Amino acid sequence: MSYFIDRRPNARNKSAVNRQRFLQRYRSHIKRAVEESVNRRSITDMERGEQVSIPTRDISEPSFQHGPGGRRTIVSPGNREFAEGDRIRRPGGSGGGGSGDGQASNQGDGVDEFAFTLSREEFLDFVFDGLALPHLERKQLKSMAETRPVRAGISREGVPARINIVRSMREAHARRIGMRAPLKRALREAQAALENEERKDPVLRNPARVEALKAEIERLEKRIVAIPFLDTFDLRYNHLSHQPMPSNQAVMFCVMDVSGSMTQAHKDIGKRFFLLLYLFLERNYERVELVFVRHHTVAKEVDEEEFFYSRETGGTIVSSALSLVDELIEARYSPQLWNLYVAQASDGDNWDDDSSTCMALLEESLMPKLQYFTYVEITPHAHQALWSAYETIQSHHPERFAMQQIVQADDIYPVFRKLFRQRTSA
Repeated sequence: MSYFIDRRPNARNKSAVNRQRFLQRYRSHIKRAVEESVNRRSITDMERGEQVSIPTRDISEPSFQHGPGGRRTIVSPGNREFAEGDRIRRPGGSGGGGSGDGQASNQGDGVDEFAFTLSREEFLDFVFDGLALPHLERKQLKSMAETRPVRAGISREGVPARINIVRSMREAHARRIGMRAPLKRALREAQAALENEERKDPVLRNPARVEALKAEIERLEKRIVAIPFLDTFDLRYNHLSHQPMPSNQAVMFCVMDVSGSMTQAHKDIGKRFFLLLYLFLERNYERVELVFVRHHTVAKEVDEEEFFYSRETGGTIVSSALSLVDELIEARYSPQLWNLYVAQASDGDNWDDDSSTCMALLEESLMPKLQYFTYVEITPHAHQALWSAYETIQSHHPERFAMQQIVQADDIYPVFRKLFRQRTSA
């Protein structure tokens, strides 16, 4: 039988275990509230908590009571106020004017919805529940520094935390047997000699030898008792060796179109999409690097601050961004060592004949190296040439190339979940 002891520190008058049980029970209500919250939030306040309300009808619990037992005959009287088919007034539905949505009433009562606040960690848990990086694979050894401890036998030296109790007790038992054996043999011989001496006739008995044998027996018994039950010599420790392990490190290339055809509203939607992606990766994966690429006619690698807040603009040549991603992979991120992902956001507008260049770059160079490519088109209008070109790529790589359209801000979170939903292995 296993026992789990929760030692997490609790706030005053609160229980972390009960809170988690409560969140599990009302998970559907909380997920719906979280989805609505993500859609209405701005870029800067994605990481704060959220207040959630649950209807009172959903928080009542069934209860069992003991009845009076036996057989009973009950006559239930009618009422003087209602007849069959009457509509019952909602409590608080009539009365004088007040500041609320309804009107004041001099009768009736009700119960407000139950409201509570999710912490930042709980809120992000629900936001990214069920999401994962698709096709994440273990790669070859990057360096000897990335190791894991592996059991490698038993050692005579170690720290108390790694002591092997079974082996230590076995060694102690063997030592006690080995040290006691000659003493017990000598004790038996002395006891036998004393018994023979005491059986002799008192005239022939040697008192000095009797005293000597008794002293020897007492000495041997003390030595046997003095043998320690456990000695430092007996201690054995689990030995751990550090073996190099394959790396599951990944890099995500965030590619955003900042050309003149992308309105400020489109850019804000793209930023919110990439902010969700940024929070998701930072929260769930320790060894994921982020590379930010902005492009108009020219693409360049930028830092996080410039990626989200720079107002640079220009024309549109999408292939410049894909070429830069390919160059960065060749220079810094070998496909044998890294899982490679690309997330691209654009309005679909592109320079004439550049879409065919994008197709060639993806088909010939990028897709053989990438684990997953996601394209998000931010436009309320019909798809443009870039979407058609990418549809061809998707038909060739249906498992590793995904496309979605975002029309308004409310579409960001559903699209994000579609692109990065957890896939079950076949």
